[in-house]
Amino acid sequence: MGCHSSRVTSTDFANTAKSAPTGFLDRYFSITARGSTIGQEIRGGLATFFTMAYIVVLNPLIIGTVADATGEYLGDGSSPNLPLIAAATSFVAGIFTIAMGVFGRVPFAIATGLGLNAFLAFGVASQMSWEDAMGLVVLEGIIITILVLTGFRTAVFRAIPPELKTAISVGIGLFIALIGFVDAGFVRRVPDAAGTTVPVQLGSLGTGSLTGWPTLVFVIGLLGTAFLVARKVKGAILIGILGSTVLAIIVEAIAKLGPQVVDGKTVNPDAWSLNVPTLPSSLIELPDLSLLGQFSLFGGFAKVGGLAAVMLVFTLMLADFFDTMGTIVGVGRQAGLVKPDGNLERTREILLVDSLAAAAGGAASVSSNTTYVESAAGVGEGARTGLASVVTGVLFLLSMFLAPLTEVVPFEAATPALVIVGFLMMTQVKEIDFSNFEVAIPAFLTIVLMPFTYSITVGIGAGFISYVFIKAVRGKAREISFLLWLVAGLFVIYFAMEPIRSLLGV
Repeated sequence: MGCHSSRVTSTDFANTAKSAPTGFLDRYFSITARGSTIGQEIRGGLATFFTMAYIVVLNPLIIGTVADATGEYLGDGSSPNLPLIAAATSFVAGIFTIAMGVFGRVPFAIATGLGLNAFLAFGVASQMSWEDAMGLVVLEGIIITILVLTGFRTAVFRAIPPELKTAISVGIGLFIALIGFVDAGFVRRVPDAAGTTVPVQLGSLGTGSLTGWPTLVFVIGLLGTAFLVARKVKGAILIGILGSTVLAIIVEAIAKLGPQVVDGKTVNPDAWSLNVPTLPSSLIELPDLSLLGQFSLFGGFAKVGGLAAVMLVFTLMLADFFDTMGTIVGVGRQAGLVKPDGNLERTREILLVDSLAAAAGGAASVSSNTTYVESAAGVGEGARTGLASVVTGVLFLLSMFLAPLTEVVPFEAATPALVIVGFLMMTQVKEIDFSNFEVAIPAFLTIVLMPFTYSITVGIGAGFISYVFIKAVRGKAREISFLLWLVAGLFVIYFAMEPIRSLLGV
């Protein structure tokens, strides 16, 4: 995501350097050496922030509105507390984006990873408490940090077929889009009952058509955001959320719909499904960071068992691992920071900050944090150094004080962004060679099973198992790395967990 610009090479920087470095900032961040100016870096930092600030609204809606296996919500327990999650989301994003700028010295911003938070909410917290789930995120971040320090991360990266890496991202995109449609009420679940022929349908139960003002807000928001993205407007997703929210506030002021659910009972299926869009009593308040430290490092192992917990950690690591590698290379190439050998300067520092951010996201109860491809928006505005990341990070820290605004945004105003993000992730499907069935079938299974089973883990597992199986039966077992054999074997055990428990009588 983010805007596109013409590719800039290292040679271009050398040719455009105007003068010798002057001042501490210039020397430390190599601003002149990379053909940039302090003004360009500030503009780039602003562009990146406004392009990815939507995560401050969306992350609370994804992880803050889903109860865990104990029936508790993140933070307060009995009910969603979106400002609490928004403040912590901004805090971690701000601290580690600044760290990326200071230590990595590149214009890459960090925040809670979309897809990772969806997997955590629907694939992990559904099996344990939120504290246990966040503990697994911390473990995932620690493991990735160790892999960076030992140099093993590159070896693991090379072991996974690129088509499966792409398929994972595409599948998560479809999964996120489905969540958006369902949460907006555009697509609705059909209760299990005699005579039911479909699992989901368009609009209200029994009508198969769209009804209600909130659904209209969603449709207008989706079309409007799609238009802005198609026009490559900077900050299109954030503008879409804000515009849809304003429309929702106007609709509520006129129609006075209220909430769908009151005291656990649905009173109006065509009303607002989460927040009722009315302005809060205060727009600015001191941030509540009490979520920090609410995690149980090994609680998940006790809850679901060692093997299941290991597979969940592995799935988190896999998604985080490859998303980051692709992002830093892609955005780094756009900024002209990739050397002829395909590497970036200070790669170790970049990956180390990203890995620590993953662990910090779990420790702050906001899900794994990762490097954002939206950083390309800042690069498009001329950012070439870590100073732009410092600017973006400071803006994230300031946004902590606006956390109450998250209570204004209803699902119907925010979920168009999920659908558009799903589309943007889907665009990577062109990188899969569908003429090669050995990789196309596993990639297909990975993509479709994520939304169809409402499980990211199932999609990834099916992809790995089918890839190894097809290669093996075609006499190409030697092409499969030991690591891939191991992962596929673990997923087989993961899927057969219940039969194994029955046989063992546990």
